[in-house]
Amino acid sequence: MFKLFTGSGNPKLGKQISKLINISLSPAEIIRFDNSEVRVTIQERVKNDTAVIIQPTSNPTDTNLMELFFFADALKRNGAKEIIAFIPYFGYARQNREHRQGEAVSMNVINRFLEVIEINKVFTINLHYDASERFFSIPFKNLSALSILGRKVTYYLKNNKSKEDVVIVSPDQGGLERARNFFNLFFSEVTGKQGRLNDYSRIAVIKKKRDLDHIHQSRALALYGDVKNKTCILVDDIITSGRTLINAADFCLKKGAKRVIACVVHHDFSPEAPRILSQSRIEKIFTSNTITLTAIQKFPQLCEISIASLIASEIKKLVYS
Repeated sequence: MFKLFTGSGNPKLGKQISKLINISLSPAEIIRFDNSEVRVTIQERVKNDTAVIIQPTSNPTDTNLMELFFFADALKRNGAKEIIAFIPYFGYARQNREHRQGEAVSMNVINRFLEVIEINKVFTINLHYDASERFFSIPFKNLSALSILGRKVTYYLKNNKSKEDVVIVSPDQGGLERARNFFNLFFSEVTGKQGRLNDYSRIAVIKKKRDLDHIHQSRALALYGDVKNKTCILVDDIITSGRTLINAADFCLKKGAKRVIACVVHHDFSPEAPRILSQSRIEKIFTSNTITLTAIQKFPQLCEISIASLIASEIKKLVYS
């Protein structure tokens, strides 16, 4: 038997996935006590079953992580044959190395927890650094939401008659490969052909300097690529403060871009992010629902697209394999 559970990190996404795969969500009780502790109780028989947990570990990251760990432990104690975690947004993924002397490599710690509590497989979406997959000793798959977002961007720009007007921009050097991947997907959607970098558009990249002493602060230093009189599509994996994205957009406009839109997988918003993004010169921001979007985080330029079909497709492979 196959059982599907959702944690409290993004229950709306869990319900969407449940509907798409035509498997009801199994009941579980999640209680949060006044001292911030959480208790997870599985309320359905799972002995010898395969259990899937949908739980992003976004803000509040530590709380959502502990809930995931307790789900796994409860399932294991109740005899689940296999435990598969779908973590749409993987918290601590940016802390994948010792950036400064004396720091913990937090992602490595989280991965060891997942192994110790005997999760059998992990799926996530657009992990911050692809190379971080090396941390896992259990089966791991990094899915991409860029094709889903790319289709929406293509639809938004469908009235653009001149294909030469578009350039894909990475807001930092570390995201260049992501921008190239998005370009190939975007090109395929527009033309129905496999992307070739010299066909109709170019990749641009912004060189930035991050302030390690002040979180979420960086500044653009240079732009490599031609953006003059073009529509720039900024491609990134995470928005937190929004400052990197805004700096990149302003830099493109300063260099002569006609307009800037953004395509970012995860909206891991800090408290001030929606306000400053809504006041920016970015025309539209396309993002996914890997993280729950609260009412106060919504603003007119933001367009959230569901990635439930992406996860549902992977679960169907598990069910029918």
